[in-house]
Amino acid sequence: MSLPKKRLGTTDMEITRVGFGSWGISGPGWRYAWGPQDDADSVATIRYAIEQGVNWIDTAAVYGLGHSEEIVAKALADLPEADRPFVFTKLGLAWDENDRTAPPRREMSPAGVRREVEGSLRRLGVERIDLYQVHWPAEDGGPLEYGAETEAGGERVPGTPLEEYWQVMADLKAEGKVRAIGLSNHEVPRLERADRVAHVESLQPPFSAINRSAADEIAWSREHDTGVIVYSPMQSGLLTGAFSRDRVANLPDGDWRAGHPDFTTGLDANLALADALRPVAERHGVSVAAIAVAWTLAWPGITGAIVGARRPGQVDGWLPAASLELTAADLDEIATAIVRTGAGQGPAVPTRS
Repeated sequence: MSLPKKRLGTTDMEITRVGFGSWGISGPGWRYAWGPQDDADSVATIRYAIEQGVNWIDTAAVYGLGHSEEIVAKALADLPEADRPFVFTKLGLAWDENDRTAPPRREMSPAGVRREVEGSLRRLGVERIDLYQVHWPAEDGGPLEYGAETEAGGERVPGTPLEEYWQVMADLKAEGKVRAIGLSNHEVPRLERADRVAHVESLQPPFSAINRSAADEIAWSREHDTGVIVYSPMQSGLLTGAFSRDRVANLPDGDWRAGHPDFTTGLDANLALADALRPVAERHGVSVAAIAVAWTLAWPGITGAIVGARRPGQVDGWLPAASLELTAADLDEIATAIVRTGAGQGPAVPTRS
C-alpha cells in the first residue's frame, strides 16, 4: 500500500505520517514493560505494518533492555533492501543487568554514547542507524523517574552537559554511523542550546489530546526546520476507545500503566474524552484510535506520529489516520470536549497554519 509521506525536517527521508512504535512489544521483566508479549506476535505485527505501507519503525535501546531492537532486527532480516523501512532508535538510558526492574539511569558520557551506538548497531543488524535520538536530557544524572533523586554527598549526581553529548552525536553522523540525529523530551531552552552546536534534525516529544504540554517545542521545531515525530498519540491506549475502568483494574502484572496517574487519578476525565471522540469517528467511518492520531497530525509542524501495536489487527485501527484530515469543525468539537472533560493539559486547538 502507498501512504502519504512528508519530509522529516531537513533530512533526505520522506516518512509516512504514521510510524510503528516498538515500546509495547519489548517484552516483560523490566521497569516499563507492558506485560507478557509473544515475540512471534511482535514480528508478525511489524511485518503487517510494513505490508500496509508504514515505512519507519521507532525503537530504543532501553525498550526491553535491548530486546525490542532485537525483535525489530528479526522482523526485518529477510526483507529485500527496497522494502526495508527506516529504523529510528534512541540512546541515553543505562540499565542494571543485576536489577532489571530498577529505573534506568540517564547516561550520555562520550564513552557511553559510543558504547551505546555500537550496541544498537549490533542488535539491529545494520551498518547505519537512520535516526539516532537522545532519549532524555542527561545533564542531571540519576534515574529516569520524575521526582526521583540520586544523591552523592547530599547533592544530585552530575550528568553530561548537553553541548558535550550533542557534539558526540554530530560526530557520529559525520562518521557515517548514523544518518540523522535528534532529541526526545528536550524543552525549548535545551533545543536552542543544541541547535547552536549542530542542527537538531528531529524532535520526539509526547503529544496527544490528553498530553498537550509539548506545544511550545512543536512550534519551535516548525520555526527551525526540525522534523517532529510525536509519541503516545493514543496516550498509551486510553484514546483507542477500548479502555474502561474494568479493563484498567485488570491490567496484567508487570504493566507499568497500572500505577500511572493517567490510569488512576486522571482516568475518569481521560475516558470521557475518548468517548467524546466517538461521534467524530463515526462521521469519518474510522476508529476512535484513528481520530486520536489524526488529531496530533493536524498540528502544524508535526511530521509523523509513532503508533504502537502488539497484534496485527491493532494496526488496522490506527492506519487510516495516515491519510485522514480532520475538518475545522472536527477540531473545534474535540477542543470543546477537552475543555469540558478537563482531560490533560495544554492548548486544545491546533495553531492554524
